[in-house]
Amino acid sequence: MWFHEDLRADEWLLHDQNCPATGGRALGRGNVIGRSDHRGSRGGGRRSAAGIVSGVVVDPAENAADVTHALAGARLQDVPALTERLMAAIFTDNPEWTDYSPVPKEDLWEGCRQYLGRILQILSGSVAGPDGDSVAAAIGRRRAEQGVPLEVMLRTFRLGGRIVWEALVDQAHHDGADPDAMLGVATSVWTVIDGLSSTLSTSYRNTELERVRRDDQRRHALVEDLLAGRARDIAFAQRTAKELDLPTGGAYLVIVAEMADDGGFALRGQQDALSALHVRSVWQVRADSLVGLVALEQRNKDLVLDALRPLARGRVAVSPTVRGLAEVGLAHQLAMTTLGTSSYGAAELVTLEERFPEALLVQSPDLAQRLLESQLGPVLELPVRERDMLLETLAAWLEENCSTANAAVRLHCHRNTVLNRLHRITSLIGQPLHGRTAYVSLSLALSALRLRDGLRE
Repeated sequence: MWFHEDLRADEWLLHDQNCPATGGRALGRGNVIGRSDHRGSRGGGRRSAAGIVSGVVVDPAENAADVTHALAGARLQDVPALTERLMAAIFTDNPEWTDYSPVPKEDLWEGCRQYLGRILQILSGSVAGPDGDSVAAAIGRRRAEQGVPLEVMLRTFRLGGRIVWEALVDQAHHDGADPDAMLGVATSVWTVIDGLSSTLSTSYRNTELERVRRDDQRRHALVEDLLAGRARDIAFAQRTAKELDLPTGGAYLVIVAEMADDGGFALRGQQDALSALHVRSVWQVRADSLVGLVALEQRNKDLVLDALRPLARGRVAVSPTVRGLAEVGLAHQLAMTTLGTSSYGAAELVTLEERFPEALLVQSPDLAQRLLESQLGPVLELPVRERDMLLETLAAWLEENCSTANAAVRLHCHRNTVLNRLHRITSLIGQPLHGRTAYVSLSLALSALRLRDGLRE
């Protein structure tokens, strides 16, 4: 025998079926790699446990490294056979935990071959590693692109490590490797596996992050195209609806929320509120606003607005209902116009239906300014105190359907006071206050003034 009967550690390593370093195998005899002569001290022999060969002290770590290099180098030629073993293990060892359905079999085989070969190359010392290894990184990147779960890849790497270890134990059995060195070999094997697994995970996660970024960029571009009106192209509308998980037809709203003073947006928690109503929506963050595309389908618009109104922390505008993705571009334009009718600093959700007159003025700012000057120009030139008093009286009178008595109650003054103020306005603007045209023109002029000065109705 090539080991001393008194060396219990050697006996355990060689014969114990539970030995972690041999995978439950007993090492045999043959051409010894890194083996010391294990003869007893009575014959002047040398003990391997002491690390002494021919009177020279041998560093156990160096001995293990030499054995590792030799065993791995001897198995490099067997990589194709080891690859077949790994392929079989993948689909027989708890196959329900392994989903490689997106990967062609030839691609999977090649990945396994490269991986097993890289383990043996690193262990043999012919390639540095395993941290940042290019093979493991490439495998992680490709499998992430193919959609293979990371845990499936890590399990495959562990299976591959086990197969390599078993191959090294077989080689050690054939060559009669130093039993003391096998513990070091085992440590080296699993250190390499851990390093390659770490590199795989890093590459996989980085690829996933990049894919998410690309998906976000594509999603952002699709939504922008929708808001720009590209969905009039039926093919584009169908493709975009599929990618964004939205219906092509049905009722839609576009919602625009301005950026709040704190850097957030004027509408918060809207997606959760809509999800609770089982309403699908897509939200787009812009430099100065948040834009939402809401698929009402068969749901009531008022129900959606009631859920969103309490969430407004600034100016929020809602378009009229439009039909299908093809009209989303128009809805976006109308929502932006509606937002312009809301005064700065307001915390409210407004709809176009509530702000039609103001929306007309916002659409034609030059015309609105001319209307204001022609209808109320002389009044606006008065001292502030008198100007504000007359404008307040005119607004109250118009809102009370031109009732002098009701306006007086609202203003907490006598009816004659209201009449005197109205006569003063008539003399200033040089036209009567009564009649449909005067009513419409003066009402629009007051709205234009509020929009210009940021006042609220």
